[in-house]
Amino acid sequence: MEWKTNISKITEDGVILRGEKLDQLMESKSFTEVIFLTLKGKLPSKNEKSMLDAILVSSIVHSIGVPSITAARIIKSSGTPFSTAVAGGILAIGENHGGAVEKCAKLLQSGKSAHAIVEDSVKNKERIPGLGHKVYKDEDPRAVKLFSLAEKLNIYGKSIDLLKKIEQELENVKGNKFPINIDGAIAAIISDMGFSWEVANAFFIIPRTVGICANVHEECNGPLRRVNEEEIKYY
Repeated sequence: MEWKTNISKITEDGVILRGEKLDQLMESKSFTEVIFLTLKGKLPSKNEKSMLDAILVSSIVHSIGVPSITAARIIKSSGTPFSTAVAGGILAIGENHGGAVEKCAKLLQSGKSAHAIVEDSVKNKERIPGLGHKVYKDEDPRAVKLFSLAEKLNIYGKSIDLLKKIEQELENVKGNKFPINIDGAIAAIISDMGFSWEVANAFFIIPRTVGICANVHEECNGPLRRVNEEEIKYY
């Protein structure tokens, strides 16, 4: 079977990535710009590049108590290779940790209204991905900052507006606030940037891998470090 891809190819002149020569990208473009190019198929505008920079920074790390970091450190503490521990951390990213970006983006791109989304959630007794946080009860400061930047960079669009309407509609129905979390903010912004929900989790996995690597490295020369009871209750 012949494998086909529109992403990259090797020629006598070197690697071609989305129609661009890799060696030229190495000299003229940032890593963020090349991430955008690889996932979207085109280079970003100046504002899109700045927005993606902020998204990547926002998810690089949170605390030692989250699954992706704790899992990676525990795996490394058993003497496994660096890559094994990092892979274990990435595998810990799921529906309740980072993975909600995809589900939220899919919901925002479904064409449903805020009222219909909340109504379905209440009827089926299902959580709305991208809303609520165990630590941040009123607002997730990372989400607030990303939305502020999106507005400043003229990226603020109908998906962000829809998610904010969902947040308000749910509060009206439940009587409690379920703030937009970092997953929801990323989902809304990348939707407004034209990315498909199918690639949405990449915007959490890519930066969090860096944070996982740093924690695995710190674990290399130490014994198993378990999260104490006082810290783990917050997560």
